[in-house]
Amino acid sequence: MSQTHTYTSSPAAMKLTLGPVLFKWEPETFRDFYFRMADESPVETVVLGETICTKREAFVEPFYPEIIDRLTRAKKEIVFSTLAQVTTPKNRAHVEKACARENFPIEANDPAALWHLDGRAHRLGPFMNVYNEGALDFLHAKGATHLCLNPELPKTAARVLAARAKELGMGTDILGFGRFSLSLSARCYHARAVDRQRDACRFACDADPDGMPLTSLDGETFLTVNGVQVLSHSYLCLLQEIKELQDMGLGAIRLSPHSIDMCAVSQIFRDVIDGKVSPDEGEARLNAMPLKGPLSNGFYHKKPGCQKCAA
Repeated sequence: MSQTHTYTSSPAAMKLTLGPVLFKWEPETFRDFYFRMADESPVETVVLGETICTKREAFVEPFYPEIIDRLTRAKKEIVFSTLAQVTTPKNRAHVEKACARENFPIEANDPAALWHLDGRAHRLGPFMNVYNEGALDFLHAKGATHLCLNPELPKTAARVLAARAKELGMGTDILGFGRFSLSLSARCYHARAVDRQRDACRFACDADPDGMPLTSLDGETFLTVNGVQVLSHSYLCLLQEIKELQDMGLGAIRLSPHSIDMCAVSQIFRDVIDGKVSPDEGEARLNAMPLKGPLSNGFYHKKPGCQKCAA
């Protein structure tokens, strides 16, 4: 007979944040995704805005007013992200435009955004690479009010930063689901893969709504390409670690959008946080979905990121 465990949530149960879409999706798919997340998902905060490639946003930007209206009516908090890498005058102009939004919190993902946000309340995204208390203190003094921890941090570092953020009165979240970013480049991997230049890419990334699989010479899939970004092949999953993350004082779990049923993913995390299902059952439900890679949590446990470790 299997042993029965009871999972209970704390009085201040963690919230759920939906990160920005990192991939090139068809505009209508993008719009309908956010409509459904507004109407059917338990996420409390939704991050909009282009984070990877400025050329992509022109296709979906016309839908922003409708998306914002739908999310607002669903009482979701809306945050706008900035680019994760700024290398050209066009990138700088894009960041300036993003930071000029006054009606929504801005999430900085590159130091270029801090130039425009200095002294103004803003959030720090996972691409800002805040690794120690000194960096956090400096950025807080410049106006940062919220930190999303970098997914490559081990739990020892996450615990220290979460404690320091609490002392500073900052909000915190951590990526709990999705392919995690490993590097960014000035070159576009997608364009290069089809022998095109970045400025004449003809949107080679169109065909890969979850990124393009990258295989080794032995034919093993081990990374994912997304324009200028390299992501993991595996999907980070911190369901087993939720109780520990709550005990650290982290306020929210972030879910990174993929082309699977993200309403179902968010409900799985909500159910585990609320103690309705066990982490094991939550993982079983995730594994039953059409993921394009295995689950992993290695970085959190100070192991290679692609590994799946026991909590």
